[in-house]
This record gives sequence, C-alpha cells and structure tokens, in this order.
Amino acid sequence: MVTVLILLAAVGILVWGFIRARPDGKLGVFAWLQSVVLMVPWLAFFGLFTFGIYLNIVWVLALVVVSTGIYIYLGRQLRILAKAASPSAASAEPQLTELQPTDMSSQPERTEPLEPASAAESSASTTSPEAGASTVNSEPAIVPAIPTEDLGEIEAIFGVDTFFRTETVPYPAGVFFKGNLRGEPDATVKALNAQLEDRFGERYRLFLIDGPDERPAMIVLPRDTDPKPANLPQKLVAGGLAIATLITSLETGALLQDFNLFEQPERWPEVFPTALAILAILGVHELGHRWQAQRYQIKLSPPFALPAWQLGAFGTLTRFESVLPNRSVLFDISFAGPAAGGLLSLAMLLVGLILSHPGSFYQLPVEFFQQSILVGTLARTVLGDTLQTTDLVDIEPLVIMGWLGLVITALNVMPAGRLDGGRVVQAIYGRKTAGRATAVTLVLLTIVALANPLALYWAALILFLQRGQERPCMDDISEPDDARAALALLILFLMLATLLPLTPSLAGRLGIG
Repeated sequence: MVTVLILLAAVGILVWGFIRARPDGKLGVFAWLQSVVLMVPWLAFFGLFTFGIYLNIVWVLALVVVSTGIYIYLGRQLRILAKAASPSAASAEPQLTELQPTDMSSQPERTEPLEPASAAESSASTTSPEAGASTVNSEPAIVPAIPTEDLGEIEAIFGVDTFFRTETVPYPAGVFFKGNLRGEPDATVKALNAQLEDRFGERYRLFLIDGPDERPAMIVLPRDTDPKPANLPQKLVAGGLAIATLITSLETGALLQDFNLFEQPERWPEVFPTALAILAILGVHELGHRWQAQRYQIKLSPPFALPAWQLGAFGTLTRFESVLPNRSVLFDISFAGPAAGGLLSLAMLLVGLILSHPGSFYQLPVEFFQQSILVGTLARTVLGDTLQTTDLVDIEPLVIMGWLGLVITALNVMPAGRLDGGRVVQAIYGRKTAGRATAVTLVLLTIVALANPLALYWAALILFLQRGQERPCMDDISEPDDARAALALLILFLMLATLLPLTPSLAGRLGIG
C-alpha cells in the first residue's frame, strides 16, 4: 500500500510539473522531460516492486546511467532552444562553449542534475546565462555582475603590449574580452591582475583562456565567484565517509579471509592490518596532493572518501578551494596524489611477492594473476616458474594489499571529469581533449559493466559527482613542459596495465597458468 501511494504521489508530481511547464512552450516541456527521465529509474523500480518483480541493483544503476545521459542530452537541447529564442544572445554571446558561467562560477563542483521538483521552474534560469547577457522576452533584465562604471576602468588596463582588446561582451557572471595576446601568457596574466588589484583591490580576478575561435581571450569575474571553502556540513560528511571507509576496509579484509565481520565482529584484529594498509594508501595519496598544494599555496577541501565493499575504498574526492594559476600547477597537484599512492602500492606488491613462499598466508589460483597485465608480469618476474608448475600460489598479505592499492589508484587515474586522471589530461592536453576523454571513458565503462558490475558503479559515480571539468586556471593557455607530458603518458599507461587483464594467449606466452 505504501509503495502504491509513493507511485501515485510521484505521478501526481509529474502531472503537476507538466501543467506548470506548458505555458513556457518548448523550453518548459524540455525542462519537464528532464524531471521525468530522472524519476523513471525509481518509478520503474518501485512499480515493478509493487507487482513482486525485483530488479537487480546492476539494472537499477544501468537505468540511472542511461537516464542521466538522456538528462544531459535534453540540457543541451534546452540551450539550443534558448539561443534560438534570444536573437540578441545569438549575436552577442561569445559562443560560450568553454566560458559558461558554470565553468567559472562559485559552484564549479556542482555536477548533479537539478532536483525534479525545481527543473520546470528553473528552465529560464538554467538557460539564460548560457544564452548571453540579455533576453528579449518579458522576463526581467539580468543585472550584470560588473557595474558599467567599473567596466570602463577594466577596459583601460589592456594595452598594445599585453592584450589588444577588440570586443567587450558582458554576460551574467562577468565580462568576456576578445582581442590579441601580445605578451607572454603567464607574465601578461600577472601584470593585468596586478593592475586590477591596484584599481579595485580584491574585487575582480582575470583569466586568460582559449576563446570560442581557439584564440586567446580574457574573462574578468568578481572574486566572490572564487571556490568556497568547505562548510561545517561538508566537513561532517567527510568525517562520516571516513568512518564508513574504515568499516568497508575492515569488511574487505574479512572477505579476503572468507568470513563476515558483521557476524563475527570479535575477529576485527585479524582484518585490521588489511584496513590499515588501505587507509595508508589513501592517506599517502592525499598527502601527495597536499604536499604539492602547499608548495603552490593552493587550498584543498577535506578529502571525501568513497567506501566500497569490494576494494575497501574507491579512493577520495578533493576539491580545489583556490583559483589555480596555470595548468602546470593543476598537473603537479593532480599527479602527486596517484604517484605517491601508486608507489606505495607497488612497493607493497613487490615486497609481498619477494617474501612469498610455500606456506604463506594466502593461496590464490594462478588464473588470478591473469586479471592484470602489470601485476601478472611482476608476479611472473618475481615468482618465476611457480606460476606454471602449480594451480595455487602461496602469497603474503602484502601482495593483496598492494594489488588493492594499485587498483584504487588506477581507478582514480582514469581520464574522466575531475578524477585525478581527468585533471591530468586537462592540464596536458586542454579542455576539449579532456571532455572527449571523459565521454570515451564512460562509454568503455558501460561496455565493461556487462561483465563486471564494478565498472558500472564507477561510471555512475563519475556521472553524478565528477563528470564536469575543473574550472579554468588564471593562465589556461600555457601548456606544461614535455617532462610533465611524459609523466602523464606514463601514469595513464600504468593505469591501463593495471586494469586490463591478460589475454589467454599472452598469459600462456608469459608462462602464467
């Protein structure tokens, strides 16, 4: 009965939303459709549940992933409709494909969709900032973020030896300047920001980015759009996730020893070393980020751990709470975490393999080493013919702990969104390449999910929490040097070598199994 009432209430909300959306025409209907696609997975789940049909969690997650993809597509159609409905926006907007207010605003980390109840009501507000600086309908005019009297003084800071301004385009979050870059990018940004500070104090900040025509362009934003520090509720969430990750790490150790910790809690000392190793890998990973962040005086949010029963943890999510000066800084901070955690994991794995001997704590089927190119190759190198002459391989616990750490690190190095790997790709190759890499990664994860549900969990997490790119740096033009580019290729290669399994033929040639 309760389930039926929930379904009726949900359908009622959708009908009410459609009635309210109809007066807004296509924009309202598309916004309403976004609400529908977000609710469909849960309506399907509870509806089938009412008739005694239980969907596996994998199917539920698959529905959620598909509905999110449709939601994103509908959002793009909304933007197209908004531009078509606003002639002034079409002529004045700087083709804000990478200069949207949501890229540079005070909410760069919000990637989740609008709440269903507010989607229809927010159709105008979600489209008008991306359409330009004004609308031609009867809606109230948008108040510009930068007053007209300040705009003239801002235009005066540009010169023939820094950035020769050719066009000024105000939009709701700030002001966009087209022109020609005359000086070195890094020096120009520093000089212009110094002039802004002399004239306005701490009120504005300037960014050098790739414009829509792939030419350097400038954006000036109020400093109150800078990233905000974590508030108390967010810190409490981080603390709760840390506790949950400790519990899942203990349970992972119990699963490895083939018992349920919740049924036998008195055996927690037996699994504590495994949990400690997982937490150590996560901690070293986070220390790597903070070491480089402190070097560049960049503030980071508390780490938000991602508990997982299979691995103990999927890793941690950390937001930037400062504006980054350039892409080299973005690379260094993003790379340092997985590099530190990966090195510790690799050391654990190698030491464990070296110490392994007949009678070691764990026994693994030899086929287990075919699940990773990197781990299998290292195991064959250290253990030698043991992988050919026996069906079960005796190994030390450090091998398992190091292996788990490598998988956790590799998942975070996947080139998607604001994962460490996505940030590395954005730093080295730019925002467009990073966006394409995210799309490809999500497609591959969806395909892999047909054989491994873990991939679907990770795809859903990226879609809901991390699919957006990192906000542009103050100098988003200058590319990192070749050494950083080589390190990026190396860590992406190791990620693939960790996550990809050995084919049977290659395993046979290597002598594994």
